[in-house]
Amino acid sequence: MTKIGVLYGMEETFPPALVDRINAMGVTGVTAEHLRVGGVAMAMPSGYDVIIDRISHDIPFYRSYLKNAVLTGTKVINNPFWWSADDKFFNYALASKLGVAVPPTVLLPHKQHPAGTTDKSMRNLEYPLNWGTIFNYVGFPAFLKPHDGGGWKSVYKVDSPQEFFAAYDESGALCMTLQGAVQFQEYFRCYAIDRKKVHVMRYDPGQPHHLRYVPGNPPPSRSLGERMVNDALTLCRALGYDLNTVEFAVQDGIPYAIDFMNPAPDAALESVGPENFRWVVDAVAQMAVERALAPAETVPYHWSQFLAPPRVKETAS
Repeated sequence: MTKIGVLYGMEETFPPALVDRINAMGVTGVTAEHLRVGGVAMAMPSGYDVIIDRISHDIPFYRSYLKNAVLTGTKVINNPFWWSADDKFFNYALASKLGVAVPPTVLLPHKQHPAGTTDKSMRNLEYPLNWGTIFNYVGFPAFLKPHDGGGWKSVYKVDSPQEFFAAYDESGALCMTLQGAVQFQEYFRCYAIDRKKVHVMRYDPGQPHHLRYVPGNPPPSRSLGERMVNDALTLCRALGYDLNTVEFAVQDGIPYAIDFMNPAPDAALESVGPENFRWVVDAVAQMAVERALAPAETVPYHWSQFLAPPRVKETAS
């Protein structure tokens, strides 16, 4: 029997719907279940052919468990090795190299010394920073946000140097980025599944969480929709993410990629709505079954090979 396990935390709707959908597909020899794990012996198989990870970014025990599972032949969605190494500042830099529009972004040193360090630990840091050059490059308004955060935590909108410094003082030991704000007329969030399927959703980040997904409002033009699909696929293929959301803020017809490191994106029925929920459940179920039925690959015991995404036929749909 080929087993698919779903690993999750506080989610109530998506994981059980996904397990039920996979089992309802009736694929001979394939079954899905809510994953169970206890103490993990090193280099021992997990017992799962595929694991869909929704929580290891918050639980270090799960992250290490998933890496061990990959070592012993399990296909994990998303790759725990790359997800551990990734950060949003690198993503912005990569996007700029790929030709995807992104706002000007600067990586900033920690306002406070990280735990266990002193000023001597930062002796290579230019001090004081040339704030005038930074502000001229980014512009105002801007967003100060963690270089690897999520969920809109510790995000500040700043309209002037004075507001920036007040927010920067509050950031503590977090490593932050300062990014130029896009004066968007429209905003979209796209599910990107299996590096070949994209579902575009109109999104209003200014609304309460349960009202952000706006139903029945496709992109205003075919060309804009196609560009967002292509840019989302370009980013996810380069990063190796099989389950992700890509957010675009559209200013003067140009979709700027704002956030695209969401490998456990919101898929709760109460927030994304029934139509989007059905789409993502079906798409992830199909991907998981295809991965479960794909031949096993022998991975050389080398770090670079664990970072590499699995081979899939990357055609847009």
